[in-house]
Amino acid sequence: MVVFPNAKINIGLHITEKRSDGFHNIESCFYPVGWSDALEIRPAERLSFQSSGLPIPGATTPETAFSNLCVKAYHLLARDYSLPPVDIHLLKAIPIGAGLGGGSADAAFTIRALNELFGLQLTTTQQQDYARTLGSDCAFFIENQPRYCYGKGDQFEEIDLRLAGKWIVLVNPGLHISTAEAYAGVRPAQPATDLRQLLQQPIHEWRTTVVNDFEASLFLKYPELPALKDQLYELGALYASMSGSGSTVYGIFGNEPDFSNNFNHYAVWQGELS
Repeated sequence: MVVFPNAKINIGLHITEKRSDGFHNIESCFYPVGWSDALEIRPAERLSFQSSGLPIPGATTPETAFSNLCVKAYHLLARDYSLPPVDIHLLKAIPIGAGLGGGSADAAFTIRALNELFGLQLTTTQQQDYARTLGSDCAFFIENQPRYCYGKGDQFEEIDLRLAGKWIVLVNPGLHISTAEAYAGVRPAQPATDLRQLLQQPIHEWRTTVVNDFEASLFLKYPELPALKDQLYELGALYASMSGSGSTVYGIFGNEPDFSNNFNHYAVWQGELS
């Protein structure tokens, strides 16, 4: 079985409070985008994992490869179900540590694929519960639909947000910003206005109202990030923002843009939103 784990963006991101368990509560809108990895899972005589494409930290030897989230997802289900060994091959295309949730998507799509491949008949809720143990945003990729997210980013509500037909451009400058570094620069606070209310405004008004709390400190430290955001607006973006804790910056456009001579030194993906 071959599946294609896709990335997501954050439209708005508020850090609302620090939790007693050391995590943070947030509110954000997660929106799926088409930048994808490719994941093949097939029955085998023994469990194995290989990766190609972008190098994955911790997957350089057969021993450390088994710390990959895809393998962890297999073991998670194998504790409760009699799964045969599988061969997992991941073609990595989504930049790593980029605020796009690529690793979380790989784990969630592994759960989905194993459920279908071996007829486990897990409900959506059961799959989400398994995914939550692997990472805060893993559970989002089980349904893989636009959602208002809260808690650690693992609780969801439906949101009336339709961007179908809009075009998105994602630009990754290759900066690796750790989660710890990103959170060190923010002071949690309750937003003055609920994000769901802000997202009901016309998209061209989001520029002054829909914010990512990580931008304030990270834009001071990494000036190339605000420069990318400004450039996307100059090229006609209706809305531009950093995704997650960075370092990917995206712009949403009304029509397919032409970037023939822009962003030549960065990883770029563009496509139509659904």
